[in-house]
Amino acid sequence: MEFSAGQIAALLQGELQGDSQLKINNVAKIEEGNPGCISFLANPKYEPFIYTTQSSVVLVSKSFEAKQPISATLIRVEDPYTGFTSLLEEYSRLTTPVKLGVEEPSFIGAGSSTGEGIYRGAFSYIGQNCTIGKNVKIYPQVFIGDNVTIGDHTVLHPGVKVLKGCQIGSHCNIAAGTVIGSDGFGFAPQADGTYKNIPQLGNVIIEDHVDIGANTTIDRATMGSTIIRKGVKLDNLIQIAHNVEVGANTVIASQAGVSGSTKIGENCVIGGQVGVVGHIKMANRTSVGAQSGVSKEVKKEGTILFGSPAIEYGNQMKSIIVFKQLPELLRKVQDLERAFGEKVKNESSNPGKSTPESAIL
Repeated sequence: MEFSAGQIAALLQGELQGDSQLKINNVAKIEEGNPGCISFLANPKYEPFIYTTQSSVVLVSKSFEAKQPISATLIRVEDPYTGFTSLLEEYSRLTTPVKLGVEEPSFIGAGSSTGEGIYRGAFSYIGQNCTIGKNVKIYPQVFIGDNVTIGDHTVLHPGVKVLKGCQIGSHCNIAAGTVIGSDGFGFAPQADGTYKNIPQLGNVIIEDHVDIGANTTIDRATMGSTIIRKGVKLDNLIQIAHNVEVGANTVIASQAGVSGSTKIGENCVIGGQVGVVGHIKMANRTSVGAQSGVSKEVKKEGTILFGSPAIEYGNQMKSIIVFKQLPELLRKVQDLERAFGEKVKNESSNPGKSTPESAIL
């Protein structure tokens, strides 16, 4: 599919600087672009590439000021990254075939209903007494258990499992292999050293506009609900334990794990491979650096944490500086120990004669 630079500028409500008739048929990184491609510049460290890129069109911010001549046509927008995302969304909408209807074999249980515009892929399964909204896309090998509710315009990609009693809102996107509503990790220790399974009787509630990456697992609550609030974005391979609540518009990166009954605030950012202990609260707008371990409650909004155990970012950076100096500090201590040992030896062999302290240091 091909667009002109003028059409793209109109779509993004941007200011065109250059040839409006240039034809665009592909997208590319600014450092890898070729004629016919459109790229974007959002991060200042990539600015040198805008002067050498072969891309025909580049999205830049309205405040961008060139330091050298640029051969590409520019489209100035408020936010190049957001603009480029909008362009990709529109391209995907125009080029992705709309799935409709029911492929066979598939199954839907008694008492279940689906809205108009439904797509049910082959080998998909819908249990009893489920309510599926309008324009929902259920791809092949999706399993939906009994008494599940799914809102309008939600997409369940191949192999998704939504177990009994769970609720998913509208405009959600759940990637392949994700499991929603698996049993929480609940076992009661017994006197003989064994563990007794605790039935997990709750469910999972996912609100509107939530995106969940591939092979992520969200456990059902022991009692009540595990809740993923509106606008949350979860990456691939994340574990959300029973009775956790993730606040609105929070973003969690791959391989993070949140232990049971923890409540994460709104607009938090949690990096990859972060571990969060159970039964704590994290304040709104908390940010946690990759591979950190959060072991206690975060009370102050806007806190930035890093390290394991995670502490305030500034203090962690100071600690790292000291840690890097430990070999040199150790050498100095060892030198002082040797000097002190020699002083004691000299004094014991020469009673009445002391070594000046300045000679040691």
